[in-house]
Amino acid sequence: MTSRIPRDSRLRLVRPRPLAAAPRAMNQRRPRRPAPRPPEGTPAPAELARMARSGLAGAARVARWADAALGPGRAGATADGKAILSDATAERAARELGLTPAQVRADWDTARLAGLIEVHGGTARPGWRLRAWDRDDSAVLRGWVALFDAWSLAHPESEEYEPAAVAEVVSAMPQVLSFLQLSAGPVPVPQLLDLLQQRVTELRTERCEVDYAPQPRAAHRPAPADPAAADAPLEPLLDWALRALASVGALTYGDGQATLTPLGSWAVWVKLEQICVAAQSPAGNIEQGAEDMLRGCAQLRPNAARAEYRAWLAARPVGSAVTELIGAARGEDALLRGLAFEALRLVGAPAEPEVRAVLEEPTLRPYALLWLAEHEGADPEDAPAVLTREEATWLWVDTAAAVADHGEAPLLVRHLESAVQPTVPALLNEVRAVGHPRTVQVLVALAAAHPDPALAKAVRRAAFQVHTGG
Repeated sequence: MTSRIPRDSRLRLVRPRPLAAAPRAMNQRRPRRPAPRPPEGTPAPAELARMARSGLAGAARVARWADAALGPGRAGATADGKAILSDATAERAARELGLTPAQVRADWDTARLAGLIEVHGGTARPGWRLRAWDRDDSAVLRGWVALFDAWSLAHPESEEYEPAAVAEVVSAMPQVLSFLQLSAGPVPVPQLLDLLQQRVTELRTERCEVDYAPQPRAAHRPAPADPAAADAPLEPLLDWALRALASVGALTYGDGQATLTPLGSWAVWVKLEQICVAAQSPAGNIEQGAEDMLRGCAQLRPNAARAEYRAWLAARPVGSAVTELIGAARGEDALLRGLAFEALRLVGAPAEPEVRAVLEEPTLRPYALLWLAEHEGADPEDAPAVLTREEATWLWVDTAAAVADHGEAPLLVRHLESAVQPTVPALLNEVRAVGHPRTVQVLVALAAAHPDPALAKAVRRAAFQVHTGG
């Protein structure tokens, strides 16, 4: 029998695609938080942008050369379909710019991390920030912050370091940077090393990496999952991290001490503000894993949800955040699937490799195709054109499953209008053929919600046929 008990849950999606957000049942307007001011002594945005342009001048020069010399959409700029510049292109750029091939490659990598160049397979093209570079200070500062976020990629670690130890240091560096920002001046490296050791120990404790076998009291201490990480000295890893941050212009490092640059201090302040804003939410989403964070954001308005995503992302290394969001999208909850890809849209280029990697997964393929289309410049309204009829139908069913689980009956009825099929019979035929695992539940819920008895009967019959294999 079909339950006709009305649902009291509400669906909140961030974007109107593929499903419009449900209206709020009540006004939950919160008082506006006064616009925060940066610490005293922070240069004006125009001056910060000038510093960023100066630091990224070489990257912008190579990006402009690539735009002019390679032409839009021309392949062959990169080697083996990767983001690494091909030997021939690097040598050509070096000749024309009066640089060495090594300098060209370094500037190319910086331009990619700052969003001045976008690489899709073997094709390179100018990023939108390059177009706005001379006139839009905010675009320049966002580009520099993107490079700042990717400091560990801008100056890769030595192969001799244990990967687990490197990951711990990368996760611990935000606290080190926060301390530098609060110190507002030079800090001796030994003091930073003590702080790093404390934070790494806290990270291991948070992971509950404690051996509970009976041992002497002194032996009860956190131990990393990779035993080699416990033996890895932190001094050389801190040295690498500080040099990497210096290479992107976030700090100066020498004479046994480190000092944040004005750009670095401003960027750390921005990220701390993002975390503080998110921490004010009743659910405390900043402290949650990806799945719980997305569930908390499902109840927020679109702009508030995007602010939560940004703060959650700012508090984590980009790579692990993307992996966690993809993992949440693989779950059974279709609502979380859509919200995860909304959060990934805020990540941008660093998420592209992992998004491309899930194209072969039927559950995630439609979402990944839409994400890639928008990332490559398609208008969000036109992005669904990249889906095949079957993929669009699968996505329709998946979104309907989110409505059935979290939404209200009128919203599920309105969802019929978003189907690509011109008639309900055509929709039912293709829904039955697409093989979505939630097809029966979706059709039963739609039949229970639809006010037209004849249409409801047809939908219920289709659900029975799918259920019995007819």
